[in-house]
Parts: sequence; structure tokens; C-alpha cells
Amino acid sequence: MIKFDEAIVIISSAAQPSETESIELCQAAGRILAAPLIALIDSPRADVSAMDGYAVGSADLGTLPASLTVVGESFPGRGWSGKLEAGACIRIFTGAPLPEGADRIVIQEQVCRDGDEAIIDADPGPATWVRSKGKDFRSGDEVLPAGRLVDPAALIAAAGADAAELRVFARPRLALIATGDELVAPGEAHTSPLAVPDSVSLGVAALAERWGAQVVNRSRGPDDLDRLQAAAERALAVADVIVVIGGASVGERDFAKAMFETRGLELLISKISMRPGKPAWLGRAQGKLVLGLPGNPTSALVTGRLLLAPLLTTMQGRSAEDALAWEPAQLATPLRECDQRETFHRAALSAGDVSLIGFQESHAQKALAEADVLLRQPANSPAIAAGQTVQVLRL
Repeated sequence: MIKFDEAIVIISSAAQPSETESIELCQAAGRILAAPLIALIDSPRADVSAMDGYAVGSADLGTLPASLTVVGESFPGRGWSGKLEAGACIRIFTGAPLPEGADRIVIQEQVCRDGDEAIIDADPGPATWVRSKGKDFRSGDEVLPAGRLVDPAALIAAAGADAAELRVFARPRLALIATGDELVAPGEAHTSPLAVPDSVSLGVAALAERWGAQVVNRSRGPDDLDRLQAAAERALAVADVIVVIGGASVGERDFAKAMFETRGLELLISKISMRPGKPAWLGRAQGKLVLGLPGNPTSALVTGRLLLAPLLTTMQGRSAEDALAWEPAQLATPLRECDQRETFHRAALSAGDVSLIGFQESHAQKALAEADVLLRQPANSPAIAAGQTVQVLRL
């Protein structure tokens, strides 16, 4: 049985980046750049005004008050094409290009307009209110690095660099198999006293999509080896990574690993010294990664957040650490000592303080919905008093 950090090292080594593809910019939100984004244009395109006002030559402000003749107007995308002579100025608006001969803007609040004359009574101060050509970036500059998540800010930068398409990593195709005779579709469990709604596969599928996967197949299978082997075959045919939920214990009808044995299953991780999630496992079959998660809802979702999220992140050209961004928080409720298994408590974070959710059982569902972070307690650690700093991970 290996430690959690050792498992992450194995996952990082096993999860190779997927293929790449070019997609339209409008479809790129949430994807990961597979190549640096290089600017096609300067930003700004020219020296432009940062404020509404008047474009002038500084030499004309040597003696105040100054009366300058307004000889034209400059708008964004439609500048004034002449050359500004001494004693003249241009009415200009934010984002509009400066005419030749102008080197600063006097904002409109500092100018008194009298017909075609702009009168500047007092020193307008040191600010020129000019955005210099290429001040943000130049044509040929790297605007975004490979491995960057295309979030809203990155979309703005890419569009500003005049990119119509982005080269991104393909979304890993994921198949999910939930096992168990008791599982039925949500909405059907009330018709049978022993049926259990298949809640966990919905949550894990949503988690996978949040971390970039494309869920191409989601199925439920009874505890029947032949039928599960058929499900495994279908999953291997369409997916890059398969997630199996449940069936990972040592009971007579636990077939999570057995269903892949005829497909050459190679185990990379068999058990992990963590709570919850000890039965979690990772293998490879027919070149595809297979991740086994526990069957209880809390255990499956927590383990998925800790193992599946970094696996998918690594498959998209980033590092496992990008999915495991631990941050400090102040403990509001004390923790008892921890045994030899590293423990990940469900907790709620508020204004930097973290409190444990009262019900920590692995089958919890209502309590799971109350948690927004995982609190990490190292193995064999003593009790931790309220007020101490702990590490948390957002769910």
C-alpha cells in the first residue's frame, strides 16, 4: 500500500498528454493551450488616447494660458489623418489614435472650449494620457504560454492578439462504469425496497467534465462478471481513460479489476494509504488508463477529486499540482490525532476559517453537499487544536 503523494507521482508518470487540435477561439473556453499563443498584431495598434480630451504638442503648453485651434477630430478606428501643426490641437476620444505631431492628451475637464478654440489655463500635470503603440505586447510576442488554461482573461488576451484559432490539447475521452446489483437510475429507487439511486456516477461524471474530460459513455453494470467484461470492452473501444466505481473490495462479487483481466490489465496502483479511498486503484489495459474508485458516494467523489482531477490535468499538458492547489486555512474546529492513513476531511471554508462537516461517513450525501473543501491531515499526526493552520483543497 503506497502513500498518497507516491500515488500522485505514479499518476503523473502514467497520464501522458493527449493529442492536440486547433479549434475556433469562441469554442476554446476551459481548454488547455498546447502551443504558445503568438501575437499577430501590436497592442495598442498605434499611440492612442487613454482619455477623452484634446491631442496637443507639449511645446504648445510652454506658456499658459494657451489657446489652440481645434482642426479636427479623432475617433477609435477612425483617426485624423493630417499632421498637427504648432498652435493646433485635435479633439480626441478614448482609444483613438494620436495624430502625427501630438505627444500628449489634455483631458477635457482641463480644457475650456470656445468655438474652434481650446483654452488651457493651467498646467495639466505630468500625465500624458497616451497608451504607447505595443505597450501591452508587440507582434511576434508570446502572449500566452503552452499549458495555460483558457479562462475568460486568456480569451481576452488571445482575441486581442488577433487569434482566430487556438492549438489546444484534445479533451480526454472518459467512460464511466458504476457497478452494483443495487444501483438503479435516480427516480426509480422508491419502487424497490433494496434499490439504491446511482448518485455517484453523476457526480464523478460532472467532476470529470469540470477538469476537462469528455464523458463519452456512462453505464451501470450488475455484479456479473460476463456483463461487466462486456461493459469494459465497450469502454475500452471509445475512451482514453475508464473510471470504475465500486467493486474494488475483496468480496466474492467484486469484479472491478477482474473485468479488465482478459484485456491485459497491468496494475500500477493497488491500494493507497488514505482515508477515504484506500481501495482506489490505477491500471492500464489495451493502452488505456483505468482508475478504480470506491463505491460509497463520499469516498468516490473525494477520491475522484484527489486522483482523477490530477490525472485529467496531466493528460492535458499541465501538471498534477495544477489540480492539487493546497492553500492554508485556520482550523475552527479541533482535530483528533490521525492514524497511519492520511485523512482528507470534508469541511467548509469561510473567511479563511475551516470547519469540519459533522457527518464524515463515506456513504454521506447530504453532508457531502455541505462541504466545499477537503482538509488534509497527515498520517500519524497528533491532535490539532483550533486556531492552528491546516492545508485545504477546494472541491
